[in-house]
Amino acid sequence: MTTINGKILVVDDTTASLKLLTDILKAEGYEVRSAVSGELALHSATSNPPDLVLLDIRMPEMDGYEVCRHLKARPETRNVPVIFVSAAAETDEKVKGFELGAVDYVAKPYQCAELLARVRTHLELNQLRNHLESLVEERTDKLRESEKKLKASLLDSVTALASIVEMRDPYTAGHQRRAAQLAVAIAKELQLPVGQVEGLYLAGVVHDVGKIRVPAEILSNPRKLTGMEIGLIKEHAHNGYEILKTIDFPWSIAQIVLQHHERLDGSGYPAGFKDKEIMIEARILAVSDVIEAMASHRPYRAALGLDMALEEITRNRGKLYDPAVVDACIKLFREQGFNFSS
Repeated sequence: MTTINGKILVVDDTTASLKLLTDILKAEGYEVRSAVSGELALHSATSNPPDLVLLDIRMPEMDGYEVCRHLKARPETRNVPVIFVSAAAETDEKVKGFELGAVDYVAKPYQCAELLARVRTHLELNQLRNHLESLVEERTDKLRESEKKLKASLLDSVTALASIVEMRDPYTAGHQRRAAQLAVAIAKELQLPVGQVEGLYLAGVVHDVGKIRVPAEILSNPRKLTGMEIGLIKEHAHNGYEILKTIDFPWSIAQIVLQHHERLDGSGYPAGFKDKEIMIEARILAVSDVIEAMASHRPYRAALGLDMALEEITRNRGKLYDPAVVDACIKLFREQGFNFSS
């Protein structure tokens, strides 16, 4: 496996834990700095921002939550991903960490392989995000002579970003791509402008990127989830927006991702938008997302099938889903023989 380069700051007030984690990471070729207190960690991160922070929670004077809060408040460190590595194992403690902006949580005692896999995933995600920003800046500078080539590069990078989510959640492998395919077909049926269709497709292939911040064991859990776990999953729309909002796409991709679970009657999330408050692209993606998800297998249920999925959007036409979008979707399947490509 190719090594992912990265500068990692490890923060833990227990010397033995700090040394163990530092040694594990250095053995993988990472550049590692360590800090035994929150104050030292903030000074180190501010003077030389790392690519990733591994942060203990229960520390004297300044605990991990406060350190994370300061990191996210400072311009030079607000985009540095933070993974909590802690013996604090209660769900509400994990939720608090995610609410403060952490991207992941590893419980002590941890499995070395799992820890390294999560470190690698978030370093790769951050590198791809930074690469996307560079590509967008390049697009601004060289739009006239390289627009076609750069759009292809954007698509490649966005697709790579989407694949990270699918690697963590194999049951939804391909879901984003197939939902994007259907969304594009609906948009064309509604005769949306070419530019809007392009933006909708890219938003579709990353609409679940926020799930990178949901613990993998929750995403693949076959049992019924608790209310708190469902709440964590619902954060993925806002998390996706946070990941994408600073990238200056020529389309409103971050907003589409943010709104794809909003519903016409205001019962959706995260903002409870109604009717025309919801972007047309998000209203289209809402329908394609539901159709693909219901028609496919999930760890907690077998595939419900296309007929039941079409019945769902028909029953809630005008209530949850845009009537024109529903009509276009049904026409695609019933009259035009639309199929998801493999």
